[in-house]
Amino acid sequence: MPLQPLAPEFTEPDYLEQTLRRDGFGVLSPQGLSTLIATPLSELDALKPGWDDLPLDAFLKDGGSYRRRRHSCFIITAQEILQVPHRAHYQPLEYNALHGGMLRMFEPLSSEFSSSPPFRNLLLALARLCSRIKETPRWHVEAHQFRIDTRNGIGRPTPEGAHRDGVDFVAILFAGRHHVRGGESRVFAATGRHGQRFTLTEPWTLLLLDDQRVIHESTPIQPDALDGYRDTLVLTYRADGFLAPPPQADSSQARENR
Repeated sequence: MPLQPLAPEFTEPDYLEQTLRRDGFGVLSPQGLSTLIATPLSELDALKPGWDDLPLDAFLKDGGSYRRRRHSCFIITAQEILQVPHRAHYQPLEYNALHGGMLRMFEPLSSEFSSSPPFRNLLLALARLCSRIKETPRWHVEAHQFRIDTRNGIGRPTPEGAHRDGVDFVAILFAGRHHVRGGESRVFAATGRHGQRFTLTEPWTLLLLDDQRVIHESTPIQPDALDGYRDTLVLTYRADGFLAPPPQADSSQARENR
């Protein structure tokens, strides 16, 4: 008999900052998220069709075709959200051994999604929370909308394995799953032995991570039936600008592309 998925231990919204400071991560229930961002769950549900229109990720080095995504970048202050001109996603090799060192240009979030009140409420609420832990005048935020599917077998939410993202905070908003098994979330202390594992199953559950203190991964998903998938929105918050190639590496890549 297969093991039953472990449920996460939820934190009340008023204690999320305290839990994040203590443990390096915290999980909000859908109701807790609704309270944090002052948005009814019905308005979040209205965003779900946006996951049905994600282009294929053409950069997977394992040759897979299981990931679809969109990506956009924002600069956020306590009161303002500015969507910056569309730019490539970049991670150094030290943070992503599989896809690091590449400039990956994905299609942007749809205008309907990026301008929606629930999405903007989420961006601002998390920016304010992160600023209570690390004071900064602005956050550089990258938003990744993912669908991992099992139409060709196994789907891998984190093909790079357990990792940090090279930012200050990472928020993983679980949007739903359909006809799949697996997809267990695992969070480990970056410099110790301790960790936790649990499976996100309720749409609009939020996992918030201190990327300086923990590493994380999601295990592969397997199909339970045709058309299985798992949907998430990943938001990374970084105080010191967007991650970008070193100037010398950027110039070398530009010469190679001539």
